[in-house]
Amino acid sequence: MTDALSTARSAGPDLTLADVMSVLEEHYPPGTAEDWDAVGLVAGDPGAPVRTVLLAVDPTPEVVAEALDVGADLLLTHHPLYLRGTSSVAATTPKGRAVHSLIAGGCALYTAHTNADAATEGVAQALADVLGLVDTRPIVPLATDGLDTLVTFVPREHTSAVVDALAEAGAGRLGDYERAAFVSAGTGTFRPLPGARPAVGSVGATEEVAEDRVEMVLHRSRRAAALAALRDAHPYEEPAYTLVAQADPGAATGTGRIGHLPLPTTLLTFADLVATALPATPQGIRVAGDLDAEVYTVAVCGGAGDSLLGHVRSVGADVYVTADLRHHPASEHIAGGPPYLVDATHWASEWPWLPRAAAVLRSAAEARGSTLDLHVSTLVTDPWDLVLEGAHL
Repeated sequence: MTDALSTARSAGPDLTLADVMSVLEEHYPPGTAEDWDAVGLVAGDPGAPVRTVLLAVDPTPEVVAEALDVGADLLLTHHPLYLRGTSSVAATTPKGRAVHSLIAGGCALYTAHTNADAATEGVAQALADVLGLVDTRPIVPLATDGLDTLVTFVPREHTSAVVDALAEAGAGRLGDYERAAFVSAGTGTFRPLPGARPAVGSVGATEEVAEDRVEMVLHRSRRAAALAALRDAHPYEEPAYTLVAQADPGAATGTGRIGHLPLPTTLLTFADLVATALPATPQGIRVAGDLDAEVYTVAVCGGAGDSLLGHVRSVGADVYVTADLRHHPASEHIAGGPPYLVDATHWASEWPWLPRAAAVLRSAAEARGSTLDLHVSTLVTDPWDLVLEGAHL
């Protein structure tokens, strides 16, 4: 089923799938996804109109059926359908049947996963906000945050080729534009020393060359790729360049969040707050630690977060909210004292992002004079349907 975020349609130009993807990639840049992740468009025609969108955590068969039931043109999910590569989408497997059903029903599938986890207004921040945390920051800031400005000098007849190569490597992308560059004419001068193999001029002779100064911005995550492209495309043996880090507007991007409660409380009271704030699941909330202990500084990570256990201790958290905590990592951690642990389910800890992503799409559509019919799935897609308590010893 879906929640009450559905919006009535009104007259206005339809958005295309490419329009919606542009909005999503502005807020959840694919370049910030982990190397192992699979994000972006899975199925669909970028030129097709999008009027109705279903947002969900998982592309399970039940969610696919729900998308088709509401007449969705796009299913936006947090988790990928294919996290690892596949050589077949035959309808002989559940995932293959999902692809066939979506295509037959005219519904595209798009995934925003670890890029949505880390985003300024993404999964981690949504979890922090629903718990009422203030003064939040990433537990592990994303090292690729921000923009660089690359400046280089190119012989005029090679300028276009170098700009093309840098653009192919990801430089010069600004909003809905690519290959953005500033080019100014000038004169370069140099004298090759013994041992050099100059592409222009000869050893010991001073040369003057008509050159262009080329400036392009790039996301810091593309720095290595852009410099490699510059060296490959530039005719000079040793191209001159300057790389300047711009002021970082994305400092809130990164893994997890840590912040404070408005007032200190006990672990038991805080755990009850978590149970109330998150959607209910059969597992509920698990708690480890001194239930009467005071907690104030809270770390959170939507989804499986035991890889951050060391980090949350080092940043001084009193309690850590995450999901899918395994027996040995959790027991070894709690033996060392705080931060105490509050373990939700994977689905419940990531669901609060869905209404936020729906609001992003609604605002973007309204800014363009359009309307999207937005539905947020409330189907619990954790694999567990029932928790039974055994006999007490």
